[in-house]
Amino acid sequence: MKQNNIVFKISLLLTSIVVILGLVSPTMFKNISNKGFNIVVNNFNWVYLIVMLGLVIFAGFLVFSKYGNIRLGKDTDRPEFSNLSWFSMLFGAGMGIGLVFFGAVEPMKHFVNPIGLEAGSLEATNFAMQQSFIHWGVTPWAAYAIMGLSLAYFQFRKNAPGLISSVFLPILGEEGVKGPVGKTIDILAVFTTVTGIATSLGMGTMQIAGGLEYMFGIKNNIYLQMVIIAVATILYIKSSTSGLDKGIKLLSNINLTLAASLLLGAAIIGPTMDIVTNFSNGIGVYIEQFTSQSLYMDPTGEWISQWRVFYWALWIAWIPFVGIFIARISKGRTIREFIIGVTLVPALACIVWFSVFGTLGINLGLDFAKDATMVTETALFKVFSNYQFGNILSLIAMILLCTFFISSADSATYVLGMFTSNGDLNPSNKKKITWGIIQALLALVLLMSGGLETLQTVSIVSAFPFAIIMVVSIVSITKALKSEFRDESKVLKKDFVSEKESKKSAIKIQKEAY
Repeated sequence: MKQNNIVFKISLLLTSIVVILGLVSPTMFKNISNKGFNIVVNNFNWVYLIVMLGLVIFAGFLVFSKYGNIRLGKDTDRPEFSNLSWFSMLFGAGMGIGLVFFGAVEPMKHFVNPIGLEAGSLEATNFAMQQSFIHWGVTPWAAYAIMGLSLAYFQFRKNAPGLISSVFLPILGEEGVKGPVGKTIDILAVFTTVTGIATSLGMGTMQIAGGLEYMFGIKNNIYLQMVIIAVATILYIKSSTSGLDKGIKLLSNINLTLAASLLLGAAIIGPTMDIVTNFSNGIGVYIEQFTSQSLYMDPTGEWISQWRVFYWALWIAWIPFVGIFIARISKGRTIREFIIGVTLVPALACIVWFSVFGTLGINLGLDFAKDATMVTETALFKVFSNYQFGNILSLIAMILLCTFFISSADSATYVLGMFTSNGDLNPSNKKKITWGIIQALLALVLLMSGGLETLQTVSIVSAFPFAIIMVVSIVSITKALKSEFRDESKVLKKDFVSEKESKKSAIKIQKEAY
């Protein structure tokens, strides 16, 4: 077995076993997933909370630290993409389908079932916004930023392969990274990425199918979902094999345009002053209670596993793929510029998004929210149907779902090709096609095994090992940055001493000549 094929072969074997098990026996697949879920949730909920808060704190530290001016690449390198193209690509890869899927329904669900508050009250509205902001704000983007930064640093500044294992060079050494431990890290990264993307694709398929049924009366069943996945798979494989500058960049720019149009349209037809009020109040509560909410554990554990832990696990599952993708498009930026750009700008966009779409739903009242949230995938279309030009917005949302679906999947396909090609920045089309098909099949398996519930269960279980890897990555990148600063200090000191000795010699020569 060739060394550079070990990760590809073992990863493909593992994911294929999971896919085959799910296709042959969906019930057994669901039962095994539930057992793993119960073990993780009953014993390790706190791990997800502490890890994600720790990543936010570390990101903040790097922005204000002496390491902020270090460039991700050579000191003479400059960014390859414009700020707009860079933002559109990382935004599409980092959130994608989830924004459309949860944009209206999550705030409404919190509005209907606020913890310790009266449903439908002003306090419930603030709670709904606060929780949505926590789940989609700074925290997930800080997690992406740390992994993306680590990968870009080692890849472009230290000339290491574009692999997750490269992040651990300061701890494992070159031999350790190339050995069994490094290969295991890369295999876990591939498996986590495939399950995370399959979860997202499953959600997108559910909402596209739900939208087709709600708007056009096409029956939403597994056969329709199979057709949607098949068509999308052909399109995103085509896009990913077109390369980064053509397919992926073009789709990302289309996504940004459609998302901005949908957001602006919704803000215009919606209750504008209520949107502004909810944004302001939500931001205030979000900032005020950020730390306490980040560490909050409810007594039963039910709410926290359904919401916070699900989201943290989903973002952790996306960290390998989003991290390497953001790293790939961020060469030449400084650490400070990178973290601020990756963390604050997209987080603010997500907060505005939930302010607009959450308010559109909440403004229709408690009874409407209760009814709309009974079927998650159709909630957005029900909200739009109550507003002028709602049909047009529903149509834009459907198109955006499709383009987000394709752009997230083609980015993941590209990255999986890199992971299983020893970090090659231009993986072969054969590997992209292979992973494109595998993640589509896994999305289908998850839908066949129980829909949204199974999607949530599998994402939480598969992300747990990578949560531990993220903790070690903080130690590793810190060690690397300290080492670089020490080396620079030694060089500067050496230059200073040499210059001082030269001056002394010059003075001595002048004295002797005199």
